[in-house]
Amino acid sequence: MNAQDLVNPSYGFSHSKTAYITLADGTEINGTIKDIDREKGLIEYIKLQDGAGKKHKLKPEDIKFMYLPPSGLDNLTKSLDFISDYQKWSDDKLNQEYIKEGYAYFETADVQIKKKKEKLLMQLLNPGFSKECKIYCDPHAKETTSLGVGGVKFVGGDAKSYYVAKKDAPAVLLKKKEYKKEFAPLWGSCEKVISGNPEPKWTDLTKHVITYSECAESK
Repeated sequence: MNAQDLVNPSYGFSHSKTAYITLADGTEINGTIKDIDREKGLIEYIKLQDGAGKKHKLKPEDIKFMYLPPSGLDNLTKSLDFISDYQKWSDDKLNQEYIKEGYAYFETADVQIKKKKEKLLMQLLNPGFSKECKIYCDPHAKETTSLGVGGVKFVGGDAKSYYVAKKDAPAVLLKKKEYKKEFAPLWGSCEKVISGNPEPKWTDLTKHVITYSECAESK
């Protein structure tokens, strides 16, 4: 596995397919997206119209988690082959059928921003193997060179940073340029990850997550 096995982040969403949103109080709302407003890459609010025609304007703090349907073009960039290979590490709470259909999964997560912990609505990029460790999209991440046509990415374009959260710990920013330095502090509790990667590579991040998951389950 390598970083290509992560789901590509979604930025454009369908206004005709159904979105599935669960609110912080457990209420479920299904409907079509009318508008999504972002600020500095993060979702500020979502306007949704449910099946009864009622309109909802939701802020991130209103939402527990949600499955959003990408637009047609955005959906072409999805990498979902890993789903069937790593079921052992899938999170039971996730609806894998929606994931297989290409839906983008967002959830409210604790995120460490410098010395402050914030609750943010984050897109999960490893929904197929996120049981022990989650990789979230960094909305500000720069990318390595990619090949694409008409703004649609087909090859390359690995992000240079992600937010990573182990089990119930807050997500922390992990940067490509700092990965070798952060490698031991991040994965030190799993000797198999450390000994198997004397020269850790950023492109092997998802492989490290799988190995770490094996360690965590065996404890």
